[in-house]
Amino acid sequence: MSFADLGLSDKVLQAVTAAGYTEPTPIQAQAIPHVLARRDVLGIAQTGTGKTAAFTLPMLTMLEAGRARARMPRTLILEPTRELAAQVEENFERYGTNHKLNVALIIGGVSFADQDAKLTRGTDVLIATPGRLLDHFERGKLLLTGVELLVIDEADRMLDMGFIPDIERIVKMVPFTRQTLFFSATMPPEIERLADMFLSNPQRVEVARPASTATTIEQRLVATGGEGHEKRKILRQLIRSADELQNGLIFCNRKRDVALLQKSLASHGFNVAALHGDMDQRARTAALDGFRSGEVPLLVASDVAARGLDIPAVSHVFNFDVPHHPEDYVHRIGRTGRAGRAGRAFTLASRADERSLAAIESLIGRPVAWLDGDLSAVTDEAEGDEPRRRRGSRRKPSDG
Repeated sequence: MSFADLGLSDKVLQAVTAAGYTEPTPIQAQAIPHVLARRDVLGIAQTGTGKTAAFTLPMLTMLEAGRARARMPRTLILEPTRELAAQVEENFERYGTNHKLNVALIIGGVSFADQDAKLTRGTDVLIATPGRLLDHFERGKLLLTGVELLVIDEADRMLDMGFIPDIERIVKMVPFTRQTLFFSATMPPEIERLADMFLSNPQRVEVARPASTATTIEQRLVATGGEGHEKRKILRQLIRSADELQNGLIFCNRKRDVALLQKSLASHGFNVAALHGDMDQRARTAALDGFRSGEVPLLVASDVAARGLDIPAVSHVFNFDVPHHPEDYVHRIGRTGRAGRAGRAFTLASRADERSLAAIESLIGRPVAWLDGDLSAVTDEAEGDEPRRRRGSRRKPSDG
């Protein structure tokens, strides 16, 4: 099947060809015809499946007819993070080169005045995070009564970040007759409830079972005795000994640990940047741009970077912390092994992580192998930030 078989307009097909794509991914092939047929769509897909283009391409085709009115966007796309919203905007820039559409990005960390100016000119596509969207609405700068198509992306991430009340409020502001596209990588009961509430007789599109991991990713667990200095040392050994490491994403559970680990790695000579939710938008953009371009080969991040970011050819993922939610493990390691490439994912784990590891293995349906001995090789003793004299006898992962 080719893109020409999906019903997309000539302008969109020309842009897709210019971008170098010839065949749609499974979710694109399944979803695009239903979107063009004006049906509601419930899409379930793991990361790296081309989901964003599955809704941007048909939207571009549909928006060729009609004009935007001041402060009344024609379509609305809701994203959980600034980075995801910016990535969707990039898709419209890439594939909308033959269109004269007004696209507005409404996210935090950016001037209200600049965003107000875009809304006043009229917006065909409004891409927003929920909080900033509601800020504009409450200031009387935005009306949602003209929305023809609503996209709720990364719904399970919205749930994790506490955005569901905002989403429910926003949905009540858009017309009942709108078309709705609802995408989620997993379908826990709360997300099933929301899908039933927001969608009308939807077409369900599922290209991988929920929370599956790509077969192209080599996954390994690495035993560590606890926290602090020793754990950071093990990570450094892993990075230095990793085969064919071109670049790597390093995930921490807490934002404060992202900054601490980045500083520690930098002090040991690594070229590394940090990315977390407390950074201002300019710093976040600079960190991502440096990593994408290859100027900075290592990026320490919170889960703000785990979902949906289009970072091509990541060779390695390191989970400095075992994620609290097993679904986050899937999304983190899904940053590597994309588009058929080989990838490697290492997760540092202590005895305190045994329950979380069991939940991860239950979710993905198979055990994750240990790199160099399991947790029986380490002691139960909790570790602090400073090394103790007797730690030298503790078993470490090999450098080979």
